[in-house]
Amino acid sequence: MKRTLVLGWLFFFLPAAHADPEAGKRKAEVCAACHGADGNSAIGQFPVLAGQTARYLYLQLKDFKEGRRSEPSMEPIVAKLSTQDMLDLAEYFAAQKPKPIAFKADAARVARGKKKADEVLCTMCHLGGMSGQNEIPRVAGQHPEYVIKQLKAFKARTRTNDAGSMTSVAQTITERDIEDLAHYISSLN
Repeated sequence: MKRTLVLGWLFFFLPAAHADPEAGKRKAEVCAACHGADGNSAIGQFPVLAGQTARYLYLQLKDFKEGRRSEPSMEPIVAKLSTQDMLDLAEYFAAQKPKPIAFKADAARVARGKKKADEVLCTMCHLGGMSGQNEIPRVAGQHPEYVIKQLKAFKARTRTNDAGSMTSVAQTITERDIEDLAHYISSLN
């Protein structure tokens, strides 16, 4: 009884977070230049947002805003976002369907990348098909340039908003592994 009362008071005082994907669509206009109107970036250095979980997208926006993740092109954009804006954007992009990227993967690199992904147990977090879950991103079909940039950032410890998981894995892979993983991941749909 006491626990129920405490939880009731807690929910009474916390603001209700309700994401509105239609509002997110309107707010996403500024995102379109880099990420595409529907979250399917045509530019390799920018990630595909379509199909990511809303939780992952919200947490990344929050990390950019609070300085736990750094990207100069994102800083002026996230500085203006409210929590509601971030929730709306996350819901909008999560609801979009990822499209295949324009990349011809090298078969030998794909095979080596899959072998390395199996070896370092990528699917333990990213799941089968690299589809992602909760706060773990969907990396399947991501641009290889972006994959390489992020893996190198984890390896160099310049990206650390991962609770140490990716940073730890990245220490065990070589430059060749990074290239091979990029080919493998980018070949997945």
